[in-house]
Amino acid sequence: MPREYTLQRAPSTATISIDYASDLNEQQYAAVTAAPGPLLVIAGAGSGKTRTLTYRVAYLLENGVDPRNILLLTFTNKAARQMLDRVANLLPVDASGLWGGTFHSIGNRMLRRHGSAIGFSSGFTIMDREDQKDLLNSVVASAGIDPKEIRFPKGDVLADIFSFVVNTERSMEELLAEKFPYFLPLIEQIKDVHARYERRKKSTNSMDFDDLLEKTLRMLKEHEEIAAFYRRQFQFILVDEYQDTNKIQADLIDLLAAEHQNVMVVGDDAQSIYSWRGANFQNILAFPRRYPNAQVFKIELNYRSVPEILQVANAAIAPNVQQFRKQLSATRLTNSARPAVVALNDGGEQAQFVAQRILELRDENVDLNEIAVLYRAHYHAVELQLELSRRGIPYQITSGIRFFEQAHIKDVAAFVRFVANPRDEVAFRRMVRLLPGIGGKSAENLWRGWEESLNQNAVIVSWGDRLRPLSVGARAQKSWEQLAHTLDEIAPDGEPKQPTEMIMSIVEAIYDDYAKANFANYELRKEDLTQLAGFARQFKDIHEFLSQLALISNVDAEPAVNQAGEKEAVNLSSVHQAKGLEFHSVFVIWLTDGMFPSSRSLETRDAIEEERRLFYVAITRAKDELYLTYPHMRLNAGYGDMFQRPSRFLKEIPAQLIEDWNVRRG
Repeated sequence: MPREYTLQRAPSTATISIDYASDLNEQQYAAVTAAPGPLLVIAGAGSGKTRTLTYRVAYLLENGVDPRNILLLTFTNKAARQMLDRVANLLPVDASGLWGGTFHSIGNRMLRRHGSAIGFSSGFTIMDREDQKDLLNSVVASAGIDPKEIRFPKGDVLADIFSFVVNTERSMEELLAEKFPYFLPLIEQIKDVHARYERRKKSTNSMDFDDLLEKTLRMLKEHEEIAAFYRRQFQFILVDEYQDTNKIQADLIDLLAAEHQNVMVVGDDAQSIYSWRGANFQNILAFPRRYPNAQVFKIELNYRSVPEILQVANAAIAPNVQQFRKQLSATRLTNSARPAVVALNDGGEQAQFVAQRILELRDENVDLNEIAVLYRAHYHAVELQLELSRRGIPYQITSGIRFFEQAHIKDVAAFVRFVANPRDEVAFRRMVRLLPGIGGKSAENLWRGWEESLNQNAVIVSWGDRLRPLSVGARAQKSWEQLAHTLDEIAPDGEPKQPTEMIMSIVEAIYDDYAKANFANYELRKEDLTQLAGFARQFKDIHEFLSQLALISNVDAEPAVNQAGEKEAVNLSSVHQAKGLEFHSVFVIWLTDGMFPSSRSLETRDAIEEERRLFYVAITRAKDELYLTYPHMRLNAGYGDMFQRPSRFLKEIPAQLIEDWNVRRG
């Protein structure tokens, strides 16, 4: 029997130079200086989470832990670099041996060393999204599937389906039933494509982004000697934003921490808002059950917001059943002004209020960069983008491209543009290329035929009579007939109907099937198109509608220049994209049931609780001023004006914590 021999840590050569007690508050200090073992740190919004992690790393190094025995896992490489840079500024030690980075970068590093154990050489290629899409489309073709004949998911959508399966560790059947039910009839073909895709990657020594996790975990599970090597090496594991981890990431942490159990996870359960992309809220809730000896620390001192905003935040999250209860308290002095709840007549008036108040804040010397308008979904900002453009207020979209510049909006608008102007070549080409069986060359030939027809007789009486004689391939015949029928429906006798009716007909007859096959976030895009149809109700004339779309897409207000010479712009963002950011003044708009919380979340308690966490994140972005707004009425595509109930989240906030504003017309 071998003799056990313990190798003692070498004494640190660096003199302890950090006064932890004075640099940290009591709650941070307790977490940073905790004894080894599993540690769960619940760090509230604005409480100095990064500071706590940074000082924990420094504390370990000062106490003689070799940098090579520390693993720091973050969600961006930038976050890891910033933490390590701060450690370097705190301590005169060489921490270059410390493993720090994203889960994927650490997986890549391990696979480069040991990937041969699962059949990949160290020089494997990591495919980007475009490479992955191309390979998947090639695999689909090799499987004998013609996406032009059936609406089989395109490479982008397949990549998302396979990614969800990997990151949630769920079966294909379960995943499709929940997220892509319209593809369930194709499940056997999708499974076959998945198997072929895996074989193709192996034969070409290639991996996609998700393989860096899946293949790493599989390698460690199948090869105990490799797992044992890393379990011995990583004596201390620290994890940032633990509430955002998915199932496979949590399993990877547990496997690596199995020997020493020295794992510190830092996060805020109240800010777990990414279940839609695979994050598992139960990871942070269940941590004390998975590690029964875990110490739990709460950091509740907030350095960001005034007390009035934090009181509303505490009240907003209180109704959630599944949570580590905490009470944020402020280090800042009172502001005297309570957060405002503002009821407006409709989305247009809401936009006018926000725009006017932004201009007033600017007059009060608040930079536009320090103002944010947050919303649950991208389409909530439609009226606001129009109003800001009208008033010449510069804005930037943090949550992606502008609403009217998104592909699905431009796709549907192409039909409307073509009916309004049959000589619009760009609109014609975009429209016909959406049809199965029509590519670039076919679109070119069809345009020539269409243009020749117009030159002979520019008066359109029947779209179908004009389109049917044009030559299309057999695969496109059915969709071409559908296009002819749809154009006759939206513009009978060549006269366009009201824009709302046109949009609804286009989506129902043609675009819905296209969107399912081409967009992984089909449901969100469908909501956008429904909102576009509702927005169009205010325009009786097709040309006025298209002019407004062009105004928002092409006419940008000149950014204001502040005293420092920097250009200013108001920030428009979904709440998801705003997480981690902070602003002097925040407007949270469309706080009505069905909008925020979203209608899709009203069916289960878990979904409502995630929506409430999202509301909490929105509130805690504000440092000084907070405006919570909701319209009584909403323009609806098919049912006239709809009455809106204030969000249930507003009703949960005690009246004494907020100030109601009554808005009157001047």
